[in-house]
Amino acid sequence: MKNSSNFVKKTLQLFIILLVGFIGGVVGTWAFSHAQKSPSTANSNQKTTTVSTSYKNSNSTTKAVDKVKDAVVSVITYSESISDAVFDNNNSNNENDQIASEGSGVIYKKDKNYAYLVTNTHVINGAKKVDIRLADGNKVPGEIIGSDTYSDISVVRIPADKVKNVAEFGDSSKLTVGETAIAIGSPLGSDYANTVTQGIVSSLSRNVSSKSEDGQTIATQAIQTDAAINPGNSGGPLVNIQGQVIGITSSKIANTNNGSTAIEGMGFAIPSNDVVNIIEQLEKNGKVTRPALGIQMLNLSNLSSDSVAKLKLPENVKNGVVVRSTQSGMPADGKLEKYDVITKIDDTEISSVSDIQSALYKHTLNEEIKVTYYRDGKEQTTTIKLTKSSADLSSN
Repeated sequence: MKNSSNFVKKTLQLFIILLVGFIGGVVGTWAFSHAQKSPSTANSNQKTTTVSTSYKNSNSTTKAVDKVKDAVVSVITYSESISDAVFDNNNSNNENDQIASEGSGVIYKKDKNYAYLVTNTHVINGAKKVDIRLADGNKVPGEIIGSDTYSDISVVRIPADKVKNVAEFGDSSKLTVGETAIAIGSPLGSDYANTVTQGIVSSLSRNVSSKSEDGQTIATQAIQTDAAINPGNSGGPLVNIQGQVIGITSSKIANTNNGSTAIEGMGFAIPSNDVVNIIEQLEKNGKVTRPALGIQMLNLSNLSSDSVAKLKLPENVKNGVVVRSTQSGMPADGKLEKYDVITKIDDTEISSVSDIQSALYKHTLNEEIKVTYYRDGKEQTTTIKLTKSSADLSSN
């Protein structure tokens, strides 16, 4: 009996242990499951929060743009339409005027009555009338004070009463390749006025030449930039990080000479120091009077090796300008001869026709220049007095 009692007692203890273990397992499983569900329940009760504080971001670029933006304008030119029959031709002198082109400009000077802006000559060339759209949207009539085809620079005068700000010119001789360059203007017209693009100064003193509509040469030693430039930017400012105008945007290269390759990031601007020199003369005289040598010329680099050999140049002379002919009665007459190779004017090395023009146009009438050249393989120098201007050049 005693053994039977002990067996029952042990069996009961084992049953209690198993029951407690089972209950503990159930409770543990429930607790774990509840713990897993709690975060999602909490998340479902969270509300999205919004920050009521707004920020106006500012950096050196925004400060530069803010300094000059009110001085940047759109230049709108008109030509008379003979095919527009919407309005009566006898009704108004202005109703039949059609927009011929749109470009950009920048106001650099203001007095009591007038404000003055600079733009490209090719923007206003042949215009019957010019309107200027200010940065605030106001449109005012413009009066062309003077134009210069060679430099592609023109000055336009407008009433001063609505002009709020004028731009400041920087010193383009202090520019560094790689520094920030900001272009502001009206790409594709005034609908996109005051568009800002940013890049760097890619190179300096690039020789850029083209032809105007009347066949005259447009040439400059330009600032190259990769800031985005499009039709309509012409005449607008290229600005440094201090908000100073360092150049006037003039052109871009979009394709190679044969048109086979599309090119991006090659825009050009006329250096501000050259611009200031031109606009001072345009304000005073309405034109720029430049001295002339009276020679026809071509780049030595464009000649074939056989032609270069005939010039009997030393092996170290690789660049220069070859005189093709001289005009009678002009300063170079009797000083230079056909086949002379000009390599230097004063202290400036000459590699191209545009180098000669740039060196020459730094002088005024009746000043003297020293020309270094090779004749029959021998280096020589001569002094030429600049007594004639480009107006005296023969058209032949």
